[in-house]
Amino acid sequence: LGGVAAPEAFQQRLKNMQVVLHNQDNREHDLLDSDDYYQFQGGLTVAIRALTGKNPHTYFGDNSIPENPRVRHLREEIAKVYRSRVINPKWIEGVMRHGYKGAFEMAATVDYLFAYDATANCVEDYMYQGVADAYLFDSKVQKFIQEKNPWALRDMAERLLEAHQRNLWQSVSAETLEELRAIALQAEGVVENRGF
Repeated sequence: LGGVAAPEAFQQRLKNMQVVLHNQDNREHDLLDSDDYYQFQGGLTVAIRALTGKNPHTYFGDNSIPENPRVRHLREEIAKVYRSRVINPKWIEGVMRHGYKGAFEMAATVDYLFAYDATANCVEDYMYQGVADAYLFDSKVQKFIQEKNPWALRDMAERLLEAHQRNLWQSVSAETLEELRAIALQAEGVVENRGF
């Protein structure tokens, strides 16, 4: 038998929701490894906010050890992933061994961080600054990305600028914004010269 469309019933369910919980049963991936996570949790959060005018409580359920499940606020989990992987020099060095794909992974991480913030309001200003410092303002890392994947360099700079334009990244200096604009323009020039 086929299903029956019931958008009003779905809207009513969303209006009654107060909590959005994402459970994860392994630690092989984190919330900033895939767009699936923000699409589900962030998307549901936005839908509830659009219908109720209020943000639901957002949580992350770590069920990687079934006998010892842990639940954290989404903000706490994002901060944990930020510290342990996103700006971790060992992770950055590791992905740099993968050339083009490594630079792509760095850009994807920035995209997912931004998307979680745009949907669930869970990223602090210092995280945007930290990503800019670790990926774009570090001369060795910037040179690597420029050589291996200038598209990723351009995209990261533009995404960080967009975070500021959308008031997600509020506490940022004019010098930082200028430097990001310069990186984006310079990377765009490299992309255009390559003819792709």
